[in-house]
Amino acid sequence: MVETSTGEGSRLEPFRTELTGYCYRMLGSGFEAEDAVQETLLRAWRSFDRYDERRASLRTWLYRIATNVCLDMLRSAQRRALAMDLSRAADAGTGIGAPLPERVWIQPVPDGLVLPADDGPEEAAVRRETIRLAFVAALQHLPPRQRAVLILRDVLCWKAEEVARLLETTTASVTSALQRARATLRAVGVPPGEPFRPSDPAQRELLARYCTAFERHDVAGLVALLHEDATMSMPPFTWWLRGRDRIRQALLSPAASCEGASLVPVEANGSPAFWQLRPGPDGSRTPFGLVLLDVSGGLIGGITVYLDAERLIRLLGSPVVSTGVPRGAAGGPRSRP
Repeated sequence: MVETSTGEGSRLEPFRTELTGYCYRMLGSGFEAEDAVQETLLRAWRSFDRYDERRASLRTWLYRIATNVCLDMLRSAQRRALAMDLSRAADAGTGIGAPLPERVWIQPVPDGLVLPADDGPEEAAVRRETIRLAFVAALQHLPPRQRAVLILRDVLCWKAEEVARLLETTTASVTSALQRARATLRAVGVPPGEPFRPSDPAQRELLARYCTAFERHDVAGLVALLHEDATMSMPPFTWWLRGRDRIRQALLSPAASCEGASLVPVEANGSPAFWQLRPGPDGSRTPFGLVLLDVSGGLIGGITVYLDAERLIRLLGSPVVSTGVPRGAAGGPRSRP
């Protein structure tokens, strides 16, 4: 952590969360976003005596540093992706293959790391929508500078002139880059999804029914909550399924049984999210995977299960089991291991 006992540090630290959200959208990894922001604040702290508030606000100055850090990190990096970007849909009975390295995948991120707590309801809904896995994956199709322009203009609502000053270019260049970025996103297509509203009764009921069906190993009940063309994937494997029937077949396979498993809510990617816990020989329950759901039209449209639970706990914190958290509602307390 950047030292915050000094005057400079205390002025920089309040920007950490929004900067992490920006870097996450740029980089597609919660771990890399944390590293990028740490480097940003360290550079700012070391050069604070050269900061001139007459030339730029402190916020703009920090975003300029963060943008340069991200662009440096992206120079030799391959595009992070979801399974749907890497292979065709598999048949339910096929093997899942070998895992791919972490650097291949869009990685999850805890909401608390990237979503400012003081956002109003409308702004919070937009921020949650733009950290959905599908949206972050779509952003990775953009060249890094176009990605920065689109995030700053369309997500963070900066003016074109402000972005031009940050990137040390012209307003016309920013406008052109934004048009190209928007065209690319339209061509790529972002799978539909409803903004996640934890207090919405219909969404809460849907998620409660999903959790109940899952924990009862009620495959028929669970599949009934899926869209006809729902998807299911399990990073770090490129294997994924499309369609309710194929997902049903996979869930009915004895080798894939989740019987005895349970779900614990967690706040991640502005989406319904759960730790999936499996019972151990001694009766204890240990994290098996992180489950992220896409909801649209009152049904589940996508299920992504990250299987590298041990690593992700370092970012999201250990599962917290609390009888005070309503079933199917993300928003329970988080704790660091």
